[in-house]
Amino acid sequence: MTSPPLRSFVPRLGGLLLGLATLPLLPVQAQVLPLPEASPHSVVTGTIGLTGVTVDYHSPGVKGREIWGNLVPMDTVWRAGANENTTITFSHPVTVEGQSLPAGTYGLHMIPGESAWTVIFSHNHTSWGSFSYDQDEDALRVEVSPKEGPFEEWLRYGFTDLTDHSATAYLAWEEMRVPFGIATDTPAIVAETASNELRSTAGFFWRDYFRAASWLQQNSDDPEHLQQALAWADTSIQREARFSNLRLKAQLLTALGENEEEAEALIARAAGIATEPEMNGLGYQHLQAGETEQAIEIFRANLERHPDSWNCHDSLGEGLAAAGETTEAISSYRKALSMAPDNQKPRIEGILDRLSAE
Repeated sequence: MTSPPLRSFVPRLGGLLLGLATLPLLPVQAQVLPLPEASPHSVVTGTIGLTGVTVDYHSPGVKGREIWGNLVPMDTVWRAGANENTTITFSHPVTVEGQSLPAGTYGLHMIPGESAWTVIFSHNHTSWGSFSYDQDEDALRVEVSPKEGPFEEWLRYGFTDLTDHSATAYLAWEEMRVPFGIATDTPAIVAETASNELRSTAGFFWRDYFRAASWLQQNSDDPEHLQQALAWADTSIQREARFSNLRLKAQLLTALGENEEEAEALIARAAGIATEPEMNGLGYQHLQAGETEQAIEIFRANLERHPDSWNCHDSLGEGLAAAGETTEAISSYRKALSMAPDNQKPRIEGILDRLSAE
């Protein structure tokens, strides 16, 4: 059998070359194959009030090595992790060890020492480790005291002592723990954030103005914040007058030392529209503050409105007992016992036994 002439392959070869020309070009460098890292990537986030704090780092292991003074030299800038920059991000301005630091992302470096460590926050947060660290790029340096801690095979960051206003961030590795304190002006942040949020749909309802005003009233004694809370309480009442926002405005007026007559009128107005549980709660607030006579007055008023409520009789009995009016207290508790649900009767019976033995 004879072979076909060479010219018969030329059109086919031309078509093949044309087809190859239309294929996409392969990248010069192939994608890096994902494999486990020797120092795994980690992220830890905490929230102080409304301020988010995030540490992004790589976590080296001890792996039987001598860490401090060997793998990590003393008195030398260290990346406080592994691989590229360890970074720390603050969503709002903070203070670190009492020194101000604006919101933003910072490269986190440390200088280990025998009795004190320097924690560095650098404006440069995109470099590899500390090899190109430049002190001129520091945003802040603070000195802290290292502590001994339980053995940690893998370097990690965390938060402890968390409140609405502060927390302690720490690096823990081997048997070393390096803490640094972070604090925020949470009332100022709440005031600013709520002012913006109340310009959106939240501002159409009484409850969100009340919640913002109530938070500031409970968490700040700054006159500026209390005035802001008073304005929000006014707006809340304009949206819908409720026991809670009327009473809150009265409390704010009292705290600011303003218009005692208006405060008293607001309390009376609030009592006039209060539900049974709201009046009961108001009475207990006076009772817990040691204002027994005012508590009894409120409990009596609530009972007049709700004579068939076992809870009103029970609360009045508690107020009378606190005032030393034992005979009348026993009478109120007996009335409560006759009306109370079964799950409340053992408690009331115990109180009656105690009062009767006095």
